[in-house]
Amino acid sequence: MTATDTDPLSTLLRSKREVTRLQILVEIAEHQPAIRQQEVARKLGVTPQAVSEYIRELVEEDMVAAHGRGHYSVTRSGIEWIQSQAEVLEAYARHIRRDVIQQVSTWTAIAATDLCEGEPVGVYMQGGFLYASREPRSAMGTVVRDAREGEDVGVARLSGLIDHTEGVIRVCKVPRIERGGSRRVQKDLLRDLVQDAAVVAAVGLEAYVALEQIGRKPDMFFGAREGVIEAAFHGLECVIIIVDEEFTDFLKRLEGVGLSYTLHDLISP
Repeated sequence: MTATDTDPLSTLLRSKREVTRLQILVEIAEHQPAIRQQEVARKLGVTPQAVSEYIRELVEEDMVAAHGRGHYSVTRSGIEWIQSQAEVLEAYARHIRRDVIQQVSTWTAIAATDLCEGEPVGVYMQGGFLYASREPRSAMGTVVRDAREGEDVGVARLSGLIDHTEGVIRVCKVPRIERGGSRRVQKDLLRDLVQDAAVVAAVGLEAYVALEQIGRKPDMFFGAREGVIEAAFHGLECVIIIVDEEFTDFLKRLEGVGLSYTLHDLISP
């Protein structure tokens, strides 16, 4: 078996059938329960008969539930499959943005010193931000326009890899209010975990209140899950305090994007 055979992205993109299955599942999820198969067929460029056959297969595989003629809904296993395929596509898109587009695009960095147009610069990550300086680095580029120290500067013809290490995310579980909420959080352990973190995030009011009780306001609350992932990709050490019912789904998300994490159960006995 080759590496291509085991690559989920290869399986998805090389198989029109798998792509169409994903598109139909997404259409059902978006428009359930009343699904107009002719409209789906027109949108995807296939025949209504093909859509009907795909839906029949999805029902047999328990990814779609039928509720009478023309009425369908996506099951939990169908949602999980959509999510897994979306994560595969997201990882591919990230590869394109980070490893391919950088060869042909202009990158924005912060000028570490005064820079002149056409000057070669080293590009590096520091504190989650991209910087350009005259010092040679593992990634090198060319200044697009003059820039003063501290200004944003365009860097073109980037070559090499930007030298930085992705941050580790500490995932800390706290109980929902039905199981005690912030009252059952081990505050001393929480205080130790967030002490040196570059980014602290909270998911759930129970997590937010627990942080406030130790005198630490979260850096992120709304959109905290994706914000922490983005911060870790930029090399920042992160702590996310998350309620137990959201815990497992977030771990799956981290597995999908390939980030390192450690687990911490803050629920007191």
